[in-house]
Amino acid sequence: MQIAAKSPADLTITPRDRRFGRGMAQQRWWFGGDPYATAFHNALSVTFPKGEAFFIDSVKAHREGVPPKLEAEIKAFVMQEVMHTREHVAFNKRVTDAGYDVAKLEQDVADALALTKGRPQILNLAVTMALEHYTAILAQTMLRYPHYWAKADAESVAMWKWHAIEEIEHKGVAYDTWLHATRDWSRWKRWKVKSIMMLLVSYRFWTKRWTGSMELLRQDGITGWKARFGLLRHLFVSPGLIRRALPAWLSFFLPGFHPWNHDDRALIALSESAYPDARVASAA
Repeated sequence: MQIAAKSPADLTITPRDRRFGRGMAQQRWWFGGDPYATAFHNALSVTFPKGEAFFIDSVKAHREGVPPKLEAEIKAFVMQEVMHTREHVAFNKRVTDAGYDVAKLEQDVADALALTKGRPQILNLAVTMALEHYTAILAQTMLRYPHYWAKADAESVAMWKWHAIEEIEHKGVAYDTWLHATRDWSRWKRWKVKSIMMLLVSYRFWTKRWTGSMELLRQDGITGWKARFGLLRHLFVSPGLIRRALPAWLSFFLPGFHPWNHDDRALIALSESAYPDARVASAA
């Protein structure tokens, strides 16, 4: 049984080949002098190089027999993710050059990925589908609220916005691949598995980003309630990333959910003008 993808028929996924921050010395607290915002985004960035390689492998493992449009979108998705990996490797190098030791954070990512070895590939695709929804809703928040990046380092902001644009653009690829891979499943089984996986992924995602942020704050000499309060304020109050993203996260559990039920390509149009000469030809 074939399940039609629900991504927009006129969607084009466009890899934009940009490089950021080469040769620059990044301030230790590059996020407007805010140690809490800096710690969270640094901890998030550490996950991307290995995490996005996992996303690529998980989606490619289920590309056989997909419709031509989805096949082209998978190719473009892979191109985008490869470039995201490259830029976060460079960003993470600037983080370490600023004096942070991220070895413990990197080991946490490696340990998490080690758990995926040898298990059914469909479960890895389910993890990817859930995490791709996360990256998309975080990207939406980062682009929708201009004050989010107030006073942050301009070159770093440009990198994060570039990444956010492409996360929104390819937000349906893993989900459509999941629909194709589970086309013989009942709707109940598909909903049950994806919902359980989202809950498990959410627990691990936030606990590990929290402990990673706390570790980086500890290296700044910020510990105890001061560290916890400052990070909670960033995530829930101002700019309130979790608070703003919560409705979109909850929508994942609704019957009939699809990432493109909410078409937010307008956010891309408002933000992508900085990259018109960096587009890479793709089949999508």
